[in-house]
Amino acid sequence: MRVGASINVDAGPDPHPNPSPDGRGAQATEASWNMSNIKTFHLPDLGEGLPDGTIVEWFVNEGDVVKLDGPLVSMETAKAVVEVPSPYSGKVVKLHGKAGDVIDTGAALVEIEIDPKMPQRAEAEATGHHHAPKAKPAPAKGAGSPAPDDGGRVIASDDGGEISGNEEKPRADAGTVVGAMEASDRVVSEQTIAVGGVKAVPAVRAMAKKAGVDLSRVVATGAGGVVTLQDVKNAAAAGTARTGVSSAPPPRAARAEASSESFAAPGGGAPSPGGRRESERTALSASGQPMRTSPPAQAGRFGQPDQVRGVRRNMARVMADAHAKVVPTTICDDADIHAWQPGNDITVRLIRSLVSACKAVPALNAWFDGENLTRTLHPHVDIGIAVDTEDGLFVPALRNADVLDAAGVRVALNRIREQVQSRSIPAEELKGYTISLSNFGVFAGRYATPIVVPPCVAIVAAGKLRHDVVAVMGAIQTHRVIPLSLTFDHRAATGGEAARFLKAMLDDLALAR
Repeated sequence: MRVGASINVDAGPDPHPNPSPDGRGAQATEASWNMSNIKTFHLPDLGEGLPDGTIVEWFVNEGDVVKLDGPLVSMETAKAVVEVPSPYSGKVVKLHGKAGDVIDTGAALVEIEIDPKMPQRAEAEATGHHHAPKAKPAPAKGAGSPAPDDGGRVIASDDGGEISGNEEKPRADAGTVVGAMEASDRVVSEQTIAVGGVKAVPAVRAMAKKAGVDLSRVVATGAGGVVTLQDVKNAAAAGTARTGVSSAPPPRAARAEASSESFAAPGGGAPSPGGRRESERTALSASGQPMRTSPPAQAGRFGQPDQVRGVRRNMARVMADAHAKVVPTTICDDADIHAWQPGNDITVRLIRSLVSACKAVPALNAWFDGENLTRTLHPHVDIGIAVDTEDGLFVPALRNADVLDAAGVRVALNRIREQVQSRSIPAEELKGYTISLSNFGVFAGRYATPIVVPPCVAIVAAGKLRHDVVAVMGAIQTHRVIPLSLTFDHRAATGGEAARFLKAMLDDLALAR
């Protein structure tokens, strides 16, 4: 039986009519029944248009029984490590891929034989959040299709078993990852993914954004640690999870508390829906921290071609796209910081000088659309901070750098670094910056030709601080200098604008404080 599909119950008590004397007809019917009961779960879009994901760890094996919304597999994308829950309850028939494999968005991920006696999610029209085979077009009004309403038919219920097709049953908000939400007389299927360690459907995220609620600090009560609409309403009413307010996020144990009872078992920790106990999971997942790009068994393979995955895979795409679209030009100079007094934070000063230059020459704090030949100047300054990791390059956004003081910038930088290292940074924080900064000089190198990533117009790179000999009033002195490289898109900015921008940075960095 397909979940949500109706079954004709007028056939009588014999589920296999007219069997052959030797029973082969019944066996064939049974085989057909089992085949129709197998659902193929296709890899959903784990981010905003991401083309694929890498399998980090399966939480189930073939033959295991998995529960609805139970942990199925962890996938790594260019932005985060995502735990994908099961959209069905039943037996795992086939896993399409092993740890380390790259799975395209929309490709088959797992096949599950539905168990009608276990809780299931009723199917409805697709909402565009998954990539299974295309469903019928949605009606002009409403987001879903009416539920079947035939007196002689039954449909699977969320509580297992069957309910009448013409029986109206209120559906509680479970906040499920592959969920069904009721609006009017239409059942709408909506799917979401854990982003930044928080699982919630798009409607819940939209409500949280409107209410000014930070989802990462909301205690989740939905199945599998999912944030529900009621959780957001409670947090908004209590004022305990306002965005922009520094506060420690709720412990992971609190989020999992609502769903821990269903998986509790005596001795040896709690098992997963497939029967795997916590002690049997890999050290990476058991640590409670996001997992690395590739499985430990694949680390350190030399002399053999290896598939580029996760963050590095996305980096390759982004850089190739930037190289094809941007007309880059780079200018360099040295910032003399001889006048600096003790206590200056180099990165904070670089950011301050970048903000000063953006105010002086707004043309480089902009986005450029090469297809439509439009330019957008930004009144605010959101700086993309390049962060190097073993997994690849991250560029999180330092928001509203133009209104932060030195202490605020340092706090924000520390938070960004911690979130990147723990792979808990929300996907929305990895986009939308107006200009970029790379401080590669903490390792080595003087000058560079950094890559401008569209739609941004410019990026500044700071090399390694050094002592240089300079002439001062006919005498020779040794000054500390920071080499700067500015790459800009010459389609959107002139050489004069770029030179004035760099001069504004040099002037600000030359100040004692």
